[in-house]
Amino acid sequence: MLNHIEELWAKAGLLKESFEEYSLCASGVYSKAQELVRCPEDVPAEFRVSCLPVPAEFFSLRKNLFSTLFQSVYRILGVKEERRRLYGGLNHLFRVWVTSADNLLDGEDKITLPLKMPGESRIMRQVISIMAADRIMKRMLDEAQGKAVITREESSILSERSLQILLPSAAEEASEEGGIWRRPHPDYVLNTIHKLKTGLLFHIPFLGPEAIEAGMDTDKLFACKEGLARFGLGCQLLDDIRDMAGDYLEKRHNYVLSWIFWKERSGDIELLKELEKDMRIQDKIFPYFKGAVPAAADLAGDLLLDGLTILDKRGLGLGEYAIKRMALSMFKVLDVGELAKCRLQAAPLTMQPAFMTS
Repeated sequence: MLNHIEELWAKAGLLKESFEEYSLCASGVYSKAQELVRCPEDVPAEFRVSCLPVPAEFFSLRKNLFSTLFQSVYRILGVKEERRRLYGGLNHLFRVWVTSADNLLDGEDKITLPLKMPGESRIMRQVISIMAADRIMKRMLDEAQGKAVITREESSILSERSLQILLPSAAEEASEEGGIWRRPHPDYVLNTIHKLKTGLLFHIPFLGPEAIEAGMDTDKLFACKEGLARFGLGCQLLDDIRDMAGDYLEKRHNYVLSWIFWKERSGDIELLKELEKDMRIQDKIFPYFKGAVPAAADLAGDLLLDGLTILDKRGLGLGEYAIKRMALSMFKVLDVGELAKCRLQAAPLTMQPAFMTS
């Protein structure tokens, strides 16, 4: 599935170099985790906690598509290498924080830091991962300050804002924690819910450039933020399509489900209720819905194309053919490859579409 994507990225020198650079950033995070996550020598063996060797797949392109794209933006913006390395490390820590929090909320166990702990320990593994990420960030910032990559004031700014930038997205997640009691209009899901859930997460890479970089080209910065926001929103819509069953059963916001409840014939609501009798969270139910799903897939395709096109115009180095192939590939990456034949033509580009305005 990903061989073709890898070929595309290999031909785009900026993406290939960014992938290699991000791999070094992630490796630095894991090295610090190995140093920090260990117990005193007098702790009995059965109660020791440590880091396991990092699986090779953690450094695969498949695991690091978005992070590589983020790393490429730093190059587009002209950020110096030593700061790019710092920002890449911080981005990897954001992945630990966000994924571990999602694991706690959703009862999942996606590995962020490979930890050796006694028992099953699913919950405590997430807690230790979050705590370790905080200590790793402290060491990273201290080292960067010691090497004069950043100042003490800049270190404090990055530390404080690393929390603040996540709070709106955390608040959105909190609003769903007990389940939603009604399906809001799909425009609200797109313009408000997903703007908080995904738009802000795709703005996390700009923490450093916006907070402490001097002389930044603001027009280029805005364009890169806009490109990543559109790309991220397109990915979120594909997630919504894939996760229809789980979001329906767990009463979570979902653009497609809202589309069905607000715009579709009542027959589709009845179909949902009929499917619910034997529905499991992991089921793919999107093939049953011939109106809402293709509409959402078309919109996702437009957003993916728009986002990559905006980034390409600022120096991503893909070209029209590669942009289309990469946008199509995201359908397979996000496990809705059956929909990749839906319309995939970019809407006219504007810098402030309605779904990204306040």
